[in-house]
Amino acid sequence: MNQILENKQQNLEINKKKDKKNILLTKYKLQFIFCLIILLISLSIYSIYMYKLNKKENISHKLLNKFNITSLYSNDNDYNLIKTSINNNNENSNKVYVIGLLEIDSINLTYPILSNVSNEYLKISPCRFFGPMPNEIGNLCIAGHNYKNYKFFSRLNDVKINDIISIQDLVGKKINYIVYKKYNINADEFDCTNQNTNGKREVTLITCNNINNSKRIVIKAKETD
Repeated sequence: MNQILENKQQNLEINKKKDKKNILLTKYKLQFIFCLIILLISLSIYSIYMYKLNKKENISHKLLNKFNITSLYSNDNDYNLIKTSINNNNENSNKVYVIGLLEIDSINLTYPILSNVSNEYLKISPCRFFGPMPNEIGNLCIAGHNYKNYKFFSRLNDVKINDIISIQDLVGKKINYIVYKKYNINADEFDCTNQNTNGKREVTLITCNNINNSKRIVIKAKETD
């Protein structure tokens, strides 16, 4: 009788262990499925974000293809369609136009410069943040996003002293600017936009610092002799 009771007790313990194991397995399966769902949702959101971002940047490539004086001041349907697509989502802000072309050969960068700055415009192309129009006397400050994907100003940190920044304006004049300073500033510092250039032409490029979000990368360049 005792043996039967002992066997029954052992079976109960074995069954309890099995039940406990099954519960743990079920729990782990549910956790895995939950994590998988979260991962898929995150990937979907990221894919949609990148699709929208690329779609925005494609506008800048179309603008580059139209960058010449005849198309900018003509009734070219493609250009007007592009211009409308930029402005439609920003009805309450100043209208934006292409005012020049920015090139940095050392990092294989070529983008149109937009006349005004806003979060939406920065998703399309680098924008004039402060200062004069391209190639005018003063300090032209250009802001651009840093998306860690080699788009816009994501490689600005690779620019070196003595690299050349080229700016082409709407009359087709192209001026080269040589980089003479590169540094970081706090997000609330704007000394780099100072317009005291002693009658010279300068360019300042500004973007976020991915290592420290409270900092900004600044590239200063002056017209070559």
